[in-house]
Amino acid sequence: MALRQRTRRLDPGNDIALSAGRAPRNWPRRSLQYKLAVATAVGGLGTVVLAALVIAGSYGDFAAARQNLYDISAYRDVLDTANALSAERGPANSVLGEPPSPHSAARARLQAFRARSDAALARMAAPPPAPLGLHSHQLPPLMIERVRERLARARTEIDELAARPPQQRDMEEIRHAIESMFEAVDALQPAIAWQVRELSVCDDGLAAPALTGKMLGDLREYAGRMASQIMAPVAARQPMPVQSLVDATRSRGRLLELWQLAGPAYNMFGAAPALEQAYADAGHQFFGRGVAMVDSLVAQGRISGNYSMTPTELTNRYVPTLEPLERLRSVFLDEVVAHFTATRERALRRLAAACGTSALILAILGYMLVFARRAVFLPLLRARVEVIALAEDRGHPHDDAMSVSAAQAARIGQAAEMRRLFDAIDILRRKLRERAALTAQLEQQARTDSLTGLLNRRALELVAAQYGAHETASLVLIDVDRFKQINDRHGHAAGDQVLRNIAAQMRGLVPSESVLARFGGEEFALWLPHGRPGDAAALAETLRAAIASRPVYLSGTTQLGVTASFGVAVGHGGADHWQRLFSAADAAMYRAKAEGRNCVREAQDLEGMPAR
Repeated sequence: MALRQRTRRLDPGNDIALSAGRAPRNWPRRSLQYKLAVATAVGGLGTVVLAALVIAGSYGDFAAARQNLYDISAYRDVLDTANALSAERGPANSVLGEPPSPHSAARARLQAFRARSDAALARMAAPPPAPLGLHSHQLPPLMIERVRERLARARTEIDELAARPPQQRDMEEIRHAIESMFEAVDALQPAIAWQVRELSVCDDGLAAPALTGKMLGDLREYAGRMASQIMAPVAARQPMPVQSLVDATRSRGRLLELWQLAGPAYNMFGAAPALEQAYADAGHQFFGRGVAMVDSLVAQGRISGNYSMTPTELTNRYVPTLEPLERLRSVFLDEVVAHFTATRERALRRLAAACGTSALILAILGYMLVFARRAVFLPLLRARVEVIALAEDRGHPHDDAMSVSAAQAARIGQAAEMRRLFDAIDILRRKLRERAALTAQLEQQARTDSLTGLLNRRALELVAAQYGAHETASLVLIDVDRFKQINDRHGHAAGDQVLRNIAAQMRGLVPSESVLARFGGEEFALWLPHGRPGDAAALAETLRAAIASRPVYLSGTTQLGVTASFGVAVGHGGADHWQRLFSAADAAMYRAKAEGRNCVREAQDLEGMPAR
């Protein structure tokens, strides 16, 4: 009876709303509807914040990709300017090797090249404004002005010399005029270095392509210098002086060094068929024809001043062989620009995906709110009305049975889900144990040399880095003598057997507190804590004698005598002193190699030795 009285005091408007499937106008603070609304609002706000962070990160990547593409394109203009200044030397050399004539083809070509160089310098001095949202690395005006001064001085010297008859042009004056053009190109190098530094500070990913682009530009520069350095005696029709030979030989060596370094450039960003073709063309045309042309003239100049070509003929035949070098640099920069363009496009797609995904998540969250309200909470409220109706005897008996059955089914289902949850936790715990064991096994394998069973170099460096910096320690480097000959004569299996035998011998002779490692190849290292002068050298001598006195038995009855060279250094431990200690021991080991092998040498002056 009391229950019926309390039920009648309920707001009839709410009962009507609930019966109609609508929510009450004023939700109590403890109602599920209110809690759902608050939770949804908090979740929505958190989703918005998370989406904003994701979008901000994606936009940051996109902005960085745009900036990188703009920076590498601007840097390319600087390299093109250096290439234009370098290319101007070709027609200048031709003019110096022919009689003065204002209407000659070489003079017209020189004017065209000078105009191209001036236009490139003008673009460097006054580049177009950066697009919206980007910033430019404007070169200091003083750097550009210094290049212009050197270039104007070189051009004046060339024009004054070219105005004289050929018989009045001294070879030394011709060489000085050509070197003035070298100085103009060299004056641009600080600007290139400044750009490389700025790009590296802006993004680490720009450092490698920027330095490689500079290296390929230097390849073209030194190729031109090699011919220009012999142009003076060719123009003067005199034998090749020693200075020209020295300069050309030095440029040739630098050129070959750059060519070796340029080899891996074409696979910096993956497969690049166009770059590979340009690399092959440069090797065939320049290093096959151009270098041979210069070598032929050098050989003629050593005998007499009778050269097979005039400066103009040399320029006309040599300059086309430089075109593949220019194309190699251009194609490489095209690949770099294409790479950063693709990076920008990927960043843009990720930004669009982040925005679309965030909008989709917010839409799903709103849909879940509506769905939960309609499919969960409103049915619960209708069930409340039915429960009140049952309390007032307005329900049907079979409805109670159905409600109880539904509740029991829900409890049974929930219990089954919890059991599955704990089963999943047990599976996860077992998997984590297996993963921890596998991780420990992999870590042990990563620190151990598979051939000898000793620690590897990385493990030894970790041990040395953890050692106290105020404590002394000794490092002994051991290198098997003539190990390559062992591999060549007896095979790699014999070499492996030698390494295992030596490792086993040393393992039985070193103290227990020491660390013995295979440092790489045929080289071993021994770390001795609490190093004292003389102890490490004495132990090294013991190891040396043991290795030398015990031959290695190969298959059958073949035995092989093996020796090793030892380098010993004593110094402080810790990461800060490791490189100095290693450099000292390494230098001592190489001194042992140089002084006959099969001996022990100690580092003489560890404190004064710079870290390698």
